[in-house]
Amino acid sequence: MDQLGAGRPPATPSERYPAPPAGQPYVAAGATDTAIPTPPQSRSGLGPDRLPERPPYEPPSPQGPVGADPAPPPPKPRGWSDLIGAFAAGALGTIVVLTILFAAGAFGPTETQATTDTTVIERVTTQIVTPNGEMTSVEAVAAKVIPSIVTVEVGDVGTDGFVAVASGSGVVIDAGGLIVTNQHVIADASASRVVFQDGRIYQSDIVGSDERTDLAVLRIDGARLTPIEFGQSDTLNIGAPAIAVGNPLGQRGGASVTAGIISAFNREVVFGSNDRLVGMLQTDAPITRGSSGGALVDAAGRLIGITTAIGVSDAGAEGIGYATPVEVVRRITDEIIQTGTVKHPFLGITGFDHLTEEADGALVPDGAQIEDLYGEGGAAETAGIQPGDVIVAVDDTTITTMDQLISAIRLHRVGDTIDITVRRDGTTLTLPVTLGERPPDA
Repeated sequence: MDQLGAGRPPATPSERYPAPPAGQPYVAAGATDTAIPTPPQSRSGLGPDRLPERPPYEPPSPQGPVGADPAPPPPKPRGWSDLIGAFAAGALGTIVVLTILFAAGAFGPTETQATTDTTVIERVTTQIVTPNGEMTSVEAVAAKVIPSIVTVEVGDVGTDGFVAVASGSGVVIDAGGLIVTNQHVIADASASRVVFQDGRIYQSDIVGSDERTDLAVLRIDGARLTPIEFGQSDTLNIGAPAIAVGNPLGQRGGASVTAGIISAFNREVVFGSNDRLVGMLQTDAPITRGSSGGALVDAAGRLIGITTAIGVSDAGAEGIGYATPVEVVRRITDEIIQTGTVKHPFLGITGFDHLTEEADGALVPDGAQIEDLYGEGGAAETAGIQPGDVIVAVDDTTITTMDQLISAIRLHRVGDTIDITVRRDGTTLTLPVTLGERPPDA
C-alpha cells in the first residue's frame, strides 16, 4: 500500500594445480611415464654409433717404372662432412642462379602473399544504430561526453591540505560551474573537490541536496567548462542504446565508458525499510562503486539519467544498474539551484494498484485506487477525490500503477495545479488538484 509519500512494504531489489597423490612425484603437464630407450651400443661396446665406420686400410699399388706417371692415389673415403659440404655448395649455387634470374624478370610479375606466420589484426569499431537509421560510435559519444564528467572527491582539510576519503562522479550541467551528483556521494562531507579528465582540480561548494531523490548540486569557480547536452528518457524504448560514463572505484586516469541498453523503465529500488527510489531507468551498461553521480547518455551523447545504484544479491553484483531519469534530475536540480533545498509535492492519499479482469481471466493493472485520504485538508480531499476512486491519468500521462502516480507527481512542484482523472462508479471525472507539501512524517 502506498501513500503518495508514505510507502508500502518494499520489494526486495534490487587453481592452482592439484598436488600429486601422497608419495607420488609431481608430473608436469604432457609428461608420461614411458621409459627412455637405451641408446644402441656400437659393435665395440663403447657407446652409440655416430658415423659410419671407415673401410679397412689398403696399401698403395706398386709403382711403375721410374719416370712414368705415378699411379693415382687411392680415393679418399668420403665422410658425412664431405657430403654436407657438397650439398651446401650446390644449394648456394642454386640460390645464386635463381637470384640472377629473378632480378632479370625471368619469372614475370609477382604478388606478395602473407605467410602462415603473418598475423592480421582487424580494428572493430562498436557502432550504434539509432531508430532513424543513423549510426554513431561509442568512441564518438565518449569524446563528446567525457569533458563533462568529473570525479567528485570528498574528505577533510587539515594542515597538509585536502585529504580525500571517498569519491564519486559528477556531471557538468552549466558553463557557470554547476555540477550534479548523487546526494549519497557528498553526504556528511566537510570538504569536496572535483577533478576533470585533463587533470584540473577545483574546490567545490555544495549548493544543496535532496535525500529523497538522491541528488545534489555542486558549484565550482572554473573556466573552459563543457556542460552536457540534455536529452529525454520518456521518448526512449526498451533496447535503446545507453552509455554510462563515470569514474568507477575512484581510479586514476579519469572517466570510464561502458555501453549497453535501456533494459527497463519505472523500476523501484529499495535501500531500506522506508528508503526507496521509484521510476528508475534500468540498464545493463556496467556501473560500479564510484560511478554514482555519473552520466547515462543516449546514442547521441545526451543525458538521459544520473547513474545512482546497482542491483546486488547474495551472489554479488548482478550486472543491473539504475539511473534517475533526466526529467526528475532537471526538476530537482532547478529547485536546488533556485532555493538551495527541495520541497516535495504531496497528494495526500494512500492506495494500491487497481486490477481489472479481462475476458480470458487475466488480471491487468489499470489505475491507482484510493484506499484512504492522508491527513485532513490535504490536496486530494480539497479537490474532491474520494476513497474508492481510481486515478487513471495525471494531465496527459496515463496512470496504471501507484508507482507511476508517484513518478508523475514528483515531476511537479508544491503549489502546482494539475488535472487528475479518476473513475468513480463507472463515471470518469477530471478534477483540478493544487499540490500540497509533503509533511516530514509522511
